[in-house]
Amino acid sequence: MYRLRKGNVEVFLVHPGGPFFRHRDEGYWGIPKGLIEAGEELRDVARREFEEETGQYVGELQTSKTTFSLGEIVQRGGKRVLAWAFEGEWPDDVELRSNTFSLEWPQRSGRYIEVPEVDAGEFFSLERARSKINQAQEAFLDRLLLRLSEIR
Repeated sequence: MYRLRKGNVEVFLVHPGGPFFRHRDEGYWGIPKGLIEAGEELRDVARREFEEETGQYVGELQTSKTTFSLGEIVQRGGKRVLAWAFEGEWPDDVELRSNTFSLEWPQRSGRYIEVPEVDAGEFFSLERARSKINQAQEAFLDRLLLRLSEIR
């Protein structure tokens, strides 16, 4: 999700939840993402994952009906990430509500805790987003800027 503020582009990024990421900030934020389920269209996966990780429906946040692909990147470790962009706004009075998963913590302890997949989400200027986002996903910021320059 992106928005235009005073002529500047801002992007919505999320921070991964759980104890591994608690004190990690720069380079750990990213776009909402997840796994493709059998038979799902890729754009539908992006929409579903955004909704699961934020608790908000894309259709309710969109301020324009335009949605476009930002292509694919491969993160360190081999994870493929395909992204779509839409213009939207996060309501001031709404808190992020992420889905959760079970995690063995401490590791190899046999004890499990429920942790949110995402523990924060917010808009960042492009400059600030470049320091926050997973390095491989930075290409999505460049592609967003290019695409916005083409449609303006």
